Amino acid sequence: MQPTISIPQHWDYPRFALDQRTQDGIILGFYYYPNGTELAEQFGGGWRYALMPKKNSDELFHFQESQIQLLSPQELFSQIRAEIELYQQQIVILQQQLAAMTGGSTNG
Repeated sequence: MQPTISIPQHWDYPRFALDQRTQDGIILGFYYYPNGTELAEQFGGGWRYALMPKKNSDELFHFQESQIQLLSPQELFSQIRAEIELYQQQIVILQQQLAAMTGGSTNG
């Protein structure tokens, strides 16, 4: 069974998804200020998003939906490719460490 989130019918649907990459970071969460509430009157109604600027960051920034800019397809490709290369380098290092522990055999 797929996990689901139910959104009330009288709310707009969010434009962005969890874990989506943007110009300002990765979306970690979102919340809604319904019209007619104190928060919506103070800050404007609609969706707000919590973004982490970098994968290992301890910072979290909050943006209105209108403030979020998606990456271009080229930027997204470059980011993902760089992350893949980083993980591949880490795998090689771990394999070398494992081989050193086992005397060259990585079969365990």
